[in-house]
Amino acid sequence: MIEFHLDGRSGLSPYQQLVQQVRHALRLGLLREGDQLPTVKEVVGHLAINPNTVLKAYRELEHDGLVAARPGVGTFVTATLADTSLAAHGPLRTSLQRWLTRARRAGLDDESIEALFMTTFRAAGEEDIA
Repeated sequence: MIEFHLDGRSGLSPYQQLVQQVRHALRLGLLREGDQLPTVKEVVGHLAINPNTVLKAYRELEHDGLVAARPGVGTFVTATLADTSLAAHGPLRTSLQRWLTRARRAGLDDESIEALFMTTFRAAGEEDIA
């Protein structure tokens, strides 16, 4: 089961963060069809947020066809976003973890690591277009 977290520095609203986390978990194969999302009550208790925030996120995911609510039972995954590249994730994750370890040993804090990664990520995307 997914465990949600909120990042006040992300620039995204709490409901958008919940939606993004579910979508990421679906894309990475961490959530599969039939898996149950935490109940609204569980999320509210864990994150101390308004129940309407969780409901809004779950409604958006339902509108996107990714989950379905079963009244009195819970919210369940109905679709996945994982593709055939899922097999490559393990080795890439290991490589990324090594890179993160080297970045921290070099003295970079989380914000510096994120800035370096995002700048490089965007630049690589622009190279693909050119």
